[in-house]
Amino acid sequence: MKNFLESFLGCRRLLARMVGRIVRPEEIEDIVQEAFVMSYAASRTQEIHNPQAFMMRVARNIAMDHVGKAEHKLNCSLEDIDETDLVSDMDTEISCQSQEKFLEFCRAVSDLPTSCRRVFILKKVYGLSLQEISTHLGISVSTAEKHVAKGLSIVMEHMVRSGHTAGKSVPLRKKEVGGE
Repeated sequence: MKNFLESFLGCRRLLARMVGRIVRPEEIEDIVQEAFVMSYAASRTQEIHNPQAFMMRVARNIAMDHVGKAEHKLNCSLEDIDETDLVSDMDTEISCQSQEKFLEFCRAVSDLPTSCRRVFILKKVYGLSLQEISTHLGISVSTAEKHVAKGLSIVMEHMVRSGHTAGKSVPLRKKEVGGE
């Protein structure tokens, strides 16, 4: 995930410029985010040798589909719209909200301090035990545990601030923030 996220962050401006040539300015960010989410999901099921080129192609396809759908909607009358279209739009909105929440989560994780981010990703994304993480990174189990706790706290705080998670944030106590 880290390499994929780095690839995305490295080509984000290029994606936005390319998408901006196809759609209206207010639609650019949504399409860029959707391209990342779809590309990342694809990378979990298949090997992608050039993530940036893949994301560019996905973003272009999404933008072109978006333009096509917009033109179709302009040509529809109210009588042509049925309840299934409305339900489909609601499903799409829920899906977009979920994708936005995932992207915000990725941003929060990418902002973690390097050592904390490594441990957090190994634990939460790859599902390694604290013992496996400590062996892999050459740190103590206690340090790995502290990094996971710190990562959870920072990510949750970020999600709360960005409005993607309801609830109260829990501030870290000094002893939970310990270093390597």
